[in-house]
Amino acid sequence: MAKQMWKPGTMLYPVPAVMVSCRSSEGANNIITVAWTGIVCSDPAMLYVSIRPERFSHGIIKDTGSFVVNLPTESLVYALDFCGVKSGRDINKFEHLGLTPQKSNLIDAPSIGECPVNLECRVSDIISLGSHDMFIAEILCVNAEEKYLDKSGKLQLNKAGLICYNHGEYRALAETLGSFGFSVRKKK
Repeated sequence: MAKQMWKPGTMLYPVPAVMVSCRSSEGANNIITVAWTGIVCSDPAMLYVSIRPERFSHGIIKDTGSFVVNLPTESLVYALDFCGVKSGRDINKFEHLGLTPQKSNLIDAPSIGECPVNLECRVSDIISLGSHDMFIAEILCVNAEEKYLDKSGKLQLNKAGLICYNHGEYRALAETLGSFGFSVRKKK
């Protein structure tokens, strides 16, 4: 197949699209949309979010050392986009969007009540990379909406309507194509 060579770019898609909530030391809540995010370690459970230094949330997270990664659903795509293009310097996004700031268990930053999963995080390192600073954080706890738990307690996120970011577009996730290890499982 013929391929074109392009200059280096952010072509690793799709990626998670998450809403990161934080609270300033003065008590102001904010939400920022982040697509540059992912897991970096299993034990201890750690993730990263990369944020431009000029963004309002960058200073809050750098100052407080904590934030919540909230997994949005299809019904929250408008809020997800809004939180990525409007600054918390100018507007209270929780109030404007009618989102519920819920008290977190282990940190002083709100979770977004409408998101089915919230990951409470504490920053362990900040790496300046160029256009973005990478906040590496330990996941202190995960809050999951009970309606997505099956009878055995397994989280059924496939039923939550999660979304991703794919080269400028927010996309619904497709059907299940397999599960971890299916390629080597013995047939019954």
